[in-house]
Amino acid sequence: MFEQTFKNIDDILHKDAGCTSELDYTEQSSWLLFLKYLDALEQDKATEAALQKKSYTHIIDEKYRWSTWAAPKGTNGKIDHNKAATGPDLIDYVNQKLIPYLRSFKEKATSPDTIEYKIGEIFSEISNRIQSGYNLREVIDHIDELEFGAQTQKHELSHLYEAKIKNMGNAGRNGGEYYTPRPLIRALIKVVDPKIGETICDPAVGSAGFLCEAYEYLKEQNPKRTTEQDQILQKRTFYGKEKKSLAYVIAIMNMILHGIETPNILHTNTLAENLADVQEKDRFDIILANPPFGGKERAEVQQNFPIRTGETAYLFLQHFIKIMKAGGRGGVVIKNTFLSNTDNASVALRKKLLEECNLHTIMDCPSGTFLGAGVKTVILFFEKGAPTRKVWYYQLDPGRSMGKTNALNDDDLTEFVILQKKKAESPKSWSVDVSTINADTLDLSAKNPHAPEEASPKTPEAIIEEIAALDANSAELLKAIRALLRI
Repeated sequence: MFEQTFKNIDDILHKDAGCTSELDYTEQSSWLLFLKYLDALEQDKATEAALQKKSYTHIIDEKYRWSTWAAPKGTNGKIDHNKAATGPDLIDYVNQKLIPYLRSFKEKATSPDTIEYKIGEIFSEISNRIQSGYNLREVIDHIDELEFGAQTQKHELSHLYEAKIKNMGNAGRNGGEYYTPRPLIRALIKVVDPKIGETICDPAVGSAGFLCEAYEYLKEQNPKRTTEQDQILQKRTFYGKEKKSLAYVIAIMNMILHGIETPNILHTNTLAENLADVQEKDRFDIILANPPFGGKERAEVQQNFPIRTGETAYLFLQHFIKIMKAGGRGGVVIKNTFLSNTDNASVALRKKLLEECNLHTIMDCPSGTFLGAGVKTVILFFEKGAPTRKVWYYQLDPGRSMGKTNALNDDDLTEFVILQKKKAESPKSWSVDVSTINADTLDLSAKNPHAPEEASPKTPEAIIEEIAALDANSAELLKAIRALLRI
C-alpha cells in the first residue's frame, strides 16, 4: 500500500544536495512523518472530544499544523497548491518559523513524559537538511499520502520504517549501530518472557527495536487485554534512553508507528548518571539491550562506576546490573571477547556478574550476525539476586555463511528457544559448572565440547619433508614425460 510512497520519497531525497546517505533519508522523512502523525493524532482527539461534547485544546497552534502549512486541502480533499508554499518560500518558512516554534516546546513542557517535551526535544536536535524547496514540497506531498487511521495502515508503516532502519546498517556513519536483527531480538524476548505489569528498559535504546518487539510480544501473549492493561502497556511498561539525536528521533517514531502514542524515551547520556544516586524507584524488572561497544567514555564518566574502563559496553553492563530490581531479568548483547579478556576490568566485571547475578545462559552468535559490524557477539541472559552456579551455552550455527542475502531468520533460532527452556544438552549446547572455571581468570569462553577436534598443526620439519616429497614426485613425472616425448 505505502511501499511505493517510501521509495518515491527516497528517490527525491537522493537528488537533493542536502541529503547524502540512507541516514539522511531516514532522518528527514522521520521529522516530517512525525508532524503528519501528530496532526492526525490531534484530529482524532478533537473528534473524540466532540462526540463526548467536550472541548479539546490543540497542542500545535493552527498556523503551524500540518493541515495548514504542509497540506492545506481544497473542497475535493486534495492538497490546494495555490495555498501550499513551495520553493524558497517553503524553505524559509520551515527553517525560520516552523522549526524555531517547535523547538520552543521544550521550555514550555511540564515534564519529560509529555508529548510537548518530546516535540521540543526532537526539533532541538533535528534540522531541515533538504535544500530545495521544490524537493521538500514533493516529499511533503508523498508523506501526506500516508495514513495512520486503521491498525493495518499502522502495521504496514511500522514494517516499512523498520526496513528503512535496517538499510541504515550499510549506510556508513556507523549506521549499523541503529539496527539489531529482529529475529535475534524476538528469540531473546521469548527467553526473558516479560509479563504485563513488569517494567522494561533499554538504556541504550538506539532505534527502539527491543522495546517495539517486546510490545508486540506482550500483545500477542495477551490477546484479550483489558482497557487498564492497554493503558499499562501504553504508559507504564517501556522505557528507554538514547544519547544520539538521530537515534532518539528514530526511536520515538518507531515506537509511535508500533502503537505507543507517547514513548517514554529520554534523550540523555545514560552513562553520565551517577550510580550512587540510583534508588528503588529508578529500577526495572527487565533490561533488554545491545549497548554500543568499542567506544571510549571520558575519564569523568568512568568515575561513576566501581569498575573503571574506557570500554563503553562494560560501563553499560555495570549500569544494567545496578538498575535491575532484585529478581530482575536481563538479555544483553555484548562482544564475545568479554568472556575471555584478561585485563583487570574484564575479569572484575565477570566476577561481579557471576557473584551478583545468575548468568544462566550464554548464546554464541556466528560471524555476520550483525551486518557490517565486523565483530562476533554473544548474548548474556541473567537474573539479579543469586550467584551463578551453572551456565548453559548454545552455539548458534545456521549452517550457512551469514550476510545481506543470508541474514538471520526466526527459524534459525527455533532450536535455541526450545532447548533453552530445559537447558538441554545437544551437539550445539552444553553446561559448565562455575566451580570448574579458573578462579583467577574466570574465563567463560564458549568452547563446545561436542565439536570435532581439529587436527594438530604440522611441525615445520613435517612440512619441509612434504615439500621435498612433492618435489621428488614432480621430478619423476617430468622425467617420464620427457621420455615419452624423446626429448
